[in-house]
Amino acid sequence: MAIVFPFVLLATIAVVQASMWFYARQIALTAAREGLSAARTYQAGPGDGAARAREVLGRTAGDSLQGASVSAAGSNAERVRIEVSGTALSMIPGVSGLRITQSASGAVERWTVPGE
Repeated sequence: MAIVFPFVLLATIAVVQASMWFYARQIALTAAREGLSAARTYQAGPGDGAARAREVLGRTAGDSLQGASVSAAGSNAERVRIEVSGTALSMIPGVSGLRITQSASGAVERWTVPGE
């Protein structure tokens, strides 16, 4: 038991750490997608998408995604890109968490005349 227990404990911590990383990654991706959805709508801009992503992070991130930042860099008049980054919590004291960056991009909705 004394030989096996440390490995069982390490495996348990590794599973919990991987789960925390995956959850933080999903939060970042959800915020990026929500921001993209808001930025793509007619007469909205990348700033609207970034604001929506921050709002989603404020509601869902809690302590799971620390130091979260939102960027709309790389957006132009035809395409918008929202990037959310942060750090997942770490189970190991004194060790910083894993860095996470998720982004979503898509075409901006606009009116067009058929045949153009």
